[in-house]
Amino acid sequence: MSDPAVVLDDLRSESDELDLLVGELNPAQWAGPTPAPRWSVAHQIAHLAWTDAAALLAVTDPEAFAAQVEKAIAAPDSFVDEGTEAGAALPPGELLARWRDGRERLQQALRQAPAGARFPWYGPPMSAASMATGRLMETWAHGQDIADALGVVREPTARLRHVAYIGIRARDFAFGVRGLTPPADPFRVELTAPGGELWAYGPEDAAQRVTGPALDFCLLVTQRAHRDDLAVRAQGTDADRWLDIAQAFAGPAGPGRDPKAA
Repeated sequence: MSDPAVVLDDLRSESDELDLLVGELNPAQWAGPTPAPRWSVAHQIAHLAWTDAAALLAVTDPEAFAAQVEKAIAAPDSFVDEGTEAGAALPPGELLARWRDGRERLQQALRQAPAGARFPWYGPPMSAASMATGRLMETWAHGQDIADALGVVREPTARLRHVAYIGIRARDFAFGVRGLTPPADPFRVELTAPGGELWAYGPEDAAQRVTGPALDFCLLVTQRAHRDDLAVRAQGTDADRWLDIAQAFAGPAGPGRDPKAA
């Protein structure tokens, strides 16, 4: 996942697909609830627009971004939500235009970034490829909330490999953010891609293993579905624990989703 152009192309495709889903919604649909508590469709797009703007600031003005980080540290429980609420209060057309403009400006900034450049973030500094991967993961995850709210079943694509990759890379973070010691040994993760091929990560002879459909794994690590409702399986105590706490996103441990009613 080291070529930023490849990830950026996929990020644009993922964003365009979500744009098609929301572009013709009426005001009532924009205000409709999504599976995320207290978040409407407008909140979902406002959050993407806000985070795109933060990423653009990190890439183009690190000093100004550092000031934003200080604000986040001072108000860790409300900083992001305040930005989301402000965006969600905009008229849908204005919010949609803001999201479209912001994501395109971020695209251009990341494409023009010098090779090897790293940018500040709310966690460790990120390369252009890592920044784009994070944006794609969030776009897909929040798009899933919107699709679920609208009763739309999205066709999974090979772009899920980016979501799976960041979820696997975040394994130790998921343990650490909960005050747990990360496992010492790497896991083997084998996922069946939407096209039927196998995506494999980690040593082939690893004792701890995770297997299942790539779509289900991505729903798990983005906490868009409960483990009990997914066909992801673990072999080994540590791998089994990971599936209970996995998260692909930075920040505090999320509450996850409840299992579907029996």
